[in-house]
Amino acid sequence: MLIPGFTGSKEDFLPILEPLAQFGWSVVSYDQRGQFESRGPEDESAYTLAALAAELHEVIAAISTEPVHVIGHSFGGLVAREAALNDGPEDFASLILLCSGAGPLPPSHHDSLGALRAALPQVPLEMVWEVKDAADREGGWVPPNDEIAEFMRRRFIANNAYALRAKATTLMETPDRTSELASLARAGLSVAVMHGADDDAWPLAEQDLMAKELGTNVVVIPNTAHSPAVEAPASTAEAINLLLSGVKSAHRG
Repeated sequence: MLIPGFTGSKEDFLPILEPLAQFGWSVVSYDQRGQFESRGPEDESAYTLAALAAELHEVIAAISTEPVHVIGHSFGGLVAREAALNDGPEDFASLILLCSGAGPLPPSHHDSLGALRAALPQVPLEMVWEVKDAADREGGWVPPNDEIAEFMRRRFIANNAYALRAKATTLMETPDRTSELASLARAGLSVAVMHGADDDAWPLAEQDLMAKELGTNVVVIPNTAHSPAVEAPASTAEAINLLLSGVKSAHRG
């Protein structure tokens, strides 16, 4: 089960679906409530971590009667962690936190998140996208082609503004619950931390420290930043397969 991040969607995992399937895994992703093609209610309280975590359990129950391996990317990692802690890890065969952090994003991200929260829902998402896209391009990011550029625009403006507001608040204020997750890990839940070598969201040192507290090693995907599944799908899928195969072998043992 692959859970997308803040302004992402299920399509973020398209490049690794086939490689993971070739390794023998059945893979599912979905747009979280308020994200791209899952519209969601216009009520900010519907997008708390607890609400999104409960939704994850519902999705898992709808597709499997057995525990599943859960991979949460960025904000999706916070949702997955919340699901394991709040309603229990019974639905989880394992948990991989992909480019996700222990607590809030660092203050360097707060200006943009705060501006987004202040603008919504009054400012149309089309206008917000234009500002965001211009800032991203000024910072050096250029979409690989016009088709992807148009998809990203269309996906962003399809988001629910109330969902974006709520998620921005979460990313600035969520508490560090690593110690609680570590207790689950000591009780038997397999937890792994994976990030790009140049991840620019949560500091690498913070993710490394989180892994240490969880009693696991960090898996680093070379030549990638915050989106390894897109930037290096083959090596990302291989790293995921190695982790999940290790969990499978341990369970057999």
